[in-house]
Amino acid sequence: MTTVSSTAVSLSGVTKVFNAGRPDEVTALSDVDLTVGAGEFVSLIGPSGCGKSTLLRLIADLIPPTSGSVSVAGDTATAARRKQEYGIAFQQAGLFEWRTVQRNVELPLELRGMSRTSRNARAREMLDLVGLGDFAKHYPAQLSGGMQQRVAIARALAVSPPLLLMDEPFGALDEMTRERLQTELLSICAKTGAAVVFVTHSISEAVFLSRKVVVMSPRPGRITATIDVALPDRDETVRQSATYFDTITSVRKALRG
Repeated sequence: MTTVSSTAVSLSGVTKVFNAGRPDEVTALSDVDLTVGAGEFVSLIGPSGCGKSTLLRLIADLIPPTSGSVSVAGDTATAARRKQEYGIAFQQAGLFEWRTVQRNVELPLELRGMSRTSRNARAREMLDLVGLGDFAKHYPAQLSGGMQQRVAIARALAVSPPLLLMDEPFGALDEMTRERLQTELLSICAKTGAAVVFVTHSISEAVFLSRKVVVMSPRPGRITATIDVALPDRDETVRQSATYFDTITSVRKALRG
């Protein structure tokens, strides 16, 4: 019987040094401890250059830590990457222009060796989930920026990962589109049960989306505060609530130190 880990991400004593031993040595992260529970939505926020994206890349096993340990869903980060235990989405959707929307979503399934019939059905299911079922045969250039981001999210979810890693996926969008996709993302996560580690520069976005906001210091990045977010609901009315504004103020104060 397969054991399902109750922890989506665990980092212990993680330090990352670039160009170690050279004159241009940079310590990006120092002694970071972080735990993300299964199904939990956690945002990382801090000043530019504090190591938020570096931390995400460490979780994704795109770079190794200099010291410390990283685990994903109970596996090492390397094993989790090989088993595709996470999906990832960046600020740019990163879609292949020569592939249709459906074939973009099918890509990770294709890499897994899934049959054409099975991956076709799964891609359709994911496109329906993000509200783009009618655009399966379109090409990325025919879609708006917000629609492209939804395709990227559908692709990230295609392999049913227990974890989504998101690096400012809505950062380049206008405010109305951004708020709409925030609501859609929460709905998708509720349906799939995926945990999320979400990098953002927006305090309001972090508070609206997250159960926990992790505040990081200027480089070398350290976790200086963890703020629990206790919003009763995650709908448009909550953006006008006292709890929402009070939590934004708490995050802002933590960022100022």
